[in-house]
Order: sequence, then structure tokens, then C-alpha cells
Amino acid sequence: MNDLAAPIRFEAKDFKSDVKPIWCPGCGDFGVLAALTRALAQLGRPAEQVAVVSGIGCSSRLPAYTTAYGFHGVHGRALPIATGLKLARPELEVIAVGGDGDGYSIGGNHFLHACRRNVDIPYIVMDNRVYGMTKGQPSPTTEPDWESELSPEGTGLRPFNPMALAVAAGATFVARGFTGDPNGLAKLMVDAIRWRGFALLEVLSPCPTFRPEQKEWKETVHPGPAVPIEDPARAAAALLEDDGFGVGVFFRGPQRGDKPHLCAATTLAEIEREFTL
Repeated sequence: MNDLAAPIRFEAKDFKSDVKPIWCPGCGDFGVLAALTRALAQLGRPAEQVAVVSGIGCSSRLPAYTTAYGFHGVHGRALPIATGLKLARPELEVIAVGGDGDGYSIGGNHFLHACRRNVDIPYIVMDNRVYGMTKGQPSPTTEPDWESELSPEGTGLRPFNPMALAVAAGATFVARGFTGDPNGLAKLMVDAIRWRGFALLEVLSPCPTFRPEQKEWKETVHPGPAVPIEDPARAAAALLEDDGFGVGVFFRGPQRGDKPHLCAATTLAEIEREFTL
């Protein structure tokens, strides 16, 4: 007789849809998809209890390639959509995904306030330091001296440091992974999804089409802190000194629930009570 109380065991393939990805050959986003399906299998929740929300860009195609509920939003708006969904349906596992252009440029303001609100959402950002879908212009994380047809002499602008900014803005979990290590990336995803509060997972995801030199990232990545830093000031200082290729969990602050004031309203009912006359 089968034990009806036994937990259902899932495999990565249970979370892969029949839609074939149309990313360029060698795109790092394939590694993100592989890691995410492995992570969801480890978490043990059925696909109908998971929602993946994205904005616009190559990386934001990801929801269609999973069997979870998906919402492909507009440019830069993944986080407010994911926040609204999580507040309305807190029992769902809501995961926001996107790219560096989508999340840190037009979505930059939403990024800051998602960190500050500290709602229970992991944000997986596939950072290739270039706008891939719109043919290779610099993004907020592009190096100032990177030359292209659209920026022949480079931008000359200091690149955005999303991880340090996330710590300063109030995120309580900040980590970086690499698509060349899908198993290690899957583990970071599990940690980020299980985290109670806003979790930023920055993912180095090479773009071989517009940034072929990024194929060398596999030789450049290195371990980050041996132990996650718990003090935000120390974590921010470490991230400002980091070369952008350290992988692992850099910052782990108090989880939501340990200090309730970090997110004064976490459910729709609580928000409604605040506006009751």
C-alpha cells in the first residue's frame, strides 16, 4: 500500500516546459534555467505553487521555459508585480527574475524599494553587463572602457554596484553565483528562495554574442567570503572592494520575522488594516 503521507519527490525535468529556449548558443541563461529547475526540485513544492515573474529582455524569457505559473511583465516592472502577487497570495513561492538592464536601469527605482520593503521575494538577476536583446549597448553594470559600435570609446561611467546598493537599501540576503557552476548556483537559489525577506542573487551570466570575452569568466570567478557577513556596514565595504567575481553569500542579515519592523506589512490583510478608518 502506498503511503499517501509521504512527500512527493520531484526532478528537475518536472519544472521544464515544452517550450524550447531561443537564447543564443552558449548563453549563460541556459545555466540559470538548469539551476532553477534543480532548485525547485530540491524545494519539493509542485509547479502550481510557484510563480516566476519577469520583465523584458533575454533573461526575462525564463518563465516560459518552466512549468510554474509565469508572468512576463513590462520593462523594469518585475519587482512591483512580484511584490503585489506575494502580498495577495503569500502561500505562493514567488520568484522574480530578470537582467541587469531590466533590473538596474529602468527598474532601478523598483529595485531600491523592493530591498527597503523586504518582502519575502528572491530576485535572480542574470548580469552579462550588456543589453543583449537590443543589440549590445552598455548596461548599468558595463565596464567604463568597454568599446562597442554603440559606445566606440566606452561610456566612461562608473559601473553600478547592485550588491553593495542592495545592502545599503535594506536587503537582508545578498549573494552572487555563476552559470558555469549550475549545481553551486542551484544551492544559492535554494538558500535565496527559502530566505524570509528580500534576497538578491546576482548571477554572472556570460553573453557570448556581444561579449565573447566573457567566456573567460570561468577562469576569473573565485570564492567570496568563507562565512556570510552579518554586519551591513562590513558587508557593504567588502562588496565595494570585491572585484565583481567573488561567488557565494556575502551578506545575511536578520530574517523577516526575527525583527518584524523590517517589513511592517507583509500580507494584504495587514495592509488593509492600516487604511481602515
